[in-house]
Amino acid sequence: MIIHVYLTHTQPAPWVQGLQAALPEHQVGLWADGADPADAAVVWGPSQAFLDAQPRLKVIFNTGAGVDAWLPLRWPEQAVLVRLEDAGMSVQMAEYVLHALVRHFRELDVYAQDQALARWAFRKPRLRSDFPVGVMGLGVLGEPVARALHAFDFPVNGWSRSPKKLDGVRCFSGQAQWGEFLAASRVLVNLLPLTPHTENILNRANLSQLQAGGYVINVARGGHLVDADLIDLLNSGHLAGATLDVFRQEPLPADHPFWQHPQITVTPHTSARTLRDATIAQIAAKVRLWCAGTPAAQLPGAIDRQRGY
Repeated sequence: MIIHVYLTHTQPAPWVQGLQAALPEHQVGLWADGADPADAAVVWGPSQAFLDAQPRLKVIFNTGAGVDAWLPLRWPEQAVLVRLEDAGMSVQMAEYVLHALVRHFRELDVYAQDQALARWAFRKPRLRSDFPVGVMGLGVLGEPVARALHAFDFPVNGWSRSPKKLDGVRCFSGQAQWGEFLAASRVLVNLLPLTPHTENILNRANLSQLQAGGYVINVARGGHLVDADLIDLLNSGHLAGATLDVFRQEPLPADHPFWQHPQITVTPHTSARTLRDATIAQIAAKVRLWCAGTPAAQLPGAIDRQRGY
């Protein structure tokens, strides 16, 4: 079987070598114009030209959990898109969210300002019960994050499109429980996939329903957040702050107001990075499942084109 590799976010050679070592029974190589038709592809940053040149593809492995970049593209009707399920990202994401939450809850950002002024001052301890955390999205990344937050004794609410049950997490689902979920949360963590239904979901109307002094942690996609609405709610005092790892334009332009806002922490889309060796092992295992007869649409991580995730 021929497998083409098409990666725009990193040096592809180590990926090709790793996949060749993991799948020696298959022909794995870096895609180039005029390459033979392939049965499968390992892709990040897809281009329409690549997809148009490979009409025979049956399965496409995306080297990330998010597939929103695929939504505007056309790919072969028979091809199934398969995303990463974890590959080391869930632990990283839980670390990041916990750090952002504890930094805000313990007011470590204020102590950092005090250090700059050589000021020795204590802050009154705050209660975890006053900081219920709402996790938007209880999927492959959201569920481990919710469990980690619960392990640190924060009250945890979770919202998902369909009903779920998680020990220690108060679960909400569907549009009918959306408002109740927001009102029950002071800190909001976004881990939803970006689809036409979730774009701009972090807007003034929704963020205004958070408890007073709310805090936003966005680690999903920049397209979820209405930038101006966040700034207005911070300036009004309804929101206390935000940690943002994803943006509508990346890299974030140097003149964007997020950089200078005193209540916003910016990081460069680093909350959960793809780990190459773990990713290659996961893709290789799925290739073997497929070759053994598992339909591509039944592979773990297969995407529903209609839902967009």
